[in-house]
Order: sequence, then C-alpha cells, then structure tokens
Amino acid sequence: MTLQLAPDIELRHFTPDDGPELADAYLRCGRHLARWEPDRPAAWLTGEYQRDRIVAMQERYDEGRGGTWMLADGPRVAGLIGLNDVIGGCLRSADLGYWLSVEYVGRGLMTAAVEAVAKIAETEFKLHRLAASAQVANTASQTVLRRTGFQQIGTAPEYLYIGGGWQDSHLFQRVLHNRPL
Repeated sequence: MTLQLAPDIELRHFTPDDGPELADAYLRCGRHLARWEPDRPAAWLTGEYQRDRIVAMQERYDEGRGGTWMLADGPRVAGLIGLNDVIGGCLRSADLGYWLSVEYVGRGLMTAAVEAVAKIAETEFKLHRLAASAQVANTASQTVLRRTGFQQIGTAPEYLYIGGGWQDSHLFQRVLHNRPL
C-alpha cells in the first residue's frame, strides 16, 4: 500500500532495506526530536538496529497488533506514523504516534498522514477509536490532532518520562464511527 500525501511524499510501509535511512533520520532529527522522544540506546542510531525494528513492526502488522508507516521522500525518511497497542473486543482502539523531520514541518504532511492512517484504522483494523497524547508544550502536535478530528479528553500529569523528567501530556481521542460491532 502506497498513498501519495504530496507530490514528493508517499505514505508506505517500511521495508528492512529502509533501516539505514531510518537510522539516518534519527541522526538528522536528534535535536528536534529530543524534546518529545524518550532516551534511546546508542544502537538505536544504527541501520542494523532499525532493520530489526522494522522486521518487528512488520510482524506486529501481520498479526493485527499495529502498523507503522514511513513518510517517504524517495528513499529518505521524512517521518513516521504508527498505530500501537491495537485492542480488539468491545474496545476496538489503538494509540496513534508520529514524528516528522524538522525540514518537512509546516507543509500539512502529518495532518494528511493522520487522516490516511485513521482511515486504515477504521477500514483495515476495524477500530472504533484512536487515542493519542501530546506533551503540554508540543503545540504543533496538538494542532495536528485537533485538525484531524481528535478531541482533548484530559491532561495526564507526569505521563511520559522524556528528557530526564516526567512530562505532563494532553490526552486526545477520535471516535472513528458509531456502528455496532
């Protein structure tokens, strides 16, 4: 599956061959992402580590437990978006997470990616709702969520351990449909 988000940007699944490019994206974006991402092991920045991660992502997708997609500028990783912790049964929910490389910010790419993945969540994963969080200081992420129909449902104090301390986060949800199971 490949979706065109912009003339130069596609949304597609990662392949193991993207491992070095994903590691390079984390290297390029390290300073930009440091405010929002947890500390990672040194191996995180290697192609081999990312290749193994991508294989695990594909296994999760194949098992219906989640999905991770690349915002691709040719072979270059412009960003990542994922459905995590897919729960079936009477909840039918997943957590949404994403990041965008700083040089692609302000083009509406993540807004388009969230809309595309929300559609996949509803049609392919048969989910009822998506949950997401954004640190209180991350107004750009909050804007993306609001533009794509997410509603803030609360604030969780000391929600994530980022940058050497516990950070407060706003919690959001988007109900995808109201159809019966």
